[in-house]
Amino acid sequence: MKLLRGFLWLLGFQLLGHAVVELLSLPISHAMAGLLLLLAWLVAARRLNESVATASQALIPLLAMLIMPGVVGVFFIIEEFAGHWTAVMVALAVGTCLSVLTTLWLMRRFMPRETSSCDERGRQA
Repeated sequence: MKLLRGFLWLLGFQLLGHAVVELLSLPISHAMAGLLLLLAWLVAARRLNESVATASQALIPLLAMLIMPGVVGVFFIIEEFAGHWTAVMVALAVGTCLSVLTTLWLMRRFMPRETSSCDERGRQA
């Protein structure tokens, strides 16, 4: 039940992102807006929803399959990138760095600390 509830939360934020993008005519994808709204909600709540965490863990092994349609779609519009490869490469590099830094920040913020077990091991040795 927790997994289903988590998927519903994720779907709800995606639909909310879709509504916000359509209402405000924002130049970003609906899914990205939903993820940003989910991030804002997690930061405001200052805790990780257990249902969302369970659903997210179930999606991690499927990431390659979820990314594949976008990668294949680029193949069909490759002519559009002619002459813009520098901008594409810079955008990819900056986007990757920001993605890694955001993931690191979120992990440090929301994952439980294991300092007590390290302290106990140090005392026992």
